[in-house]
Amino acid sequence: MQNAIEIKHLSREEKLRMVDALWADLLSEEELLESPTWHKKALQETEKRFAEGKERIVDWHTAKKELRKHFE
Repeated sequence: MQNAIEIKHLSREEKLRMVDALWADLLSEEELLESPTWHKKALQETEKRFAEGKERIVDWHTAKKELRKHFE
């Protein structure tokens, strides 16, 4: 993939603009995207655990911090 090599030479700002453009393009065709069955099941299981008091809501900053600790 020749474009992947060129991406390495872009500035951080240019890369972020590209990510935004990709997301906007994907969202413009959102009705064509179907979530896989496993994902729907995983969300239902999480909702059930939350209703049972076995899950807690954390803000994104805290979630990232916890995930980094878990995987480092």
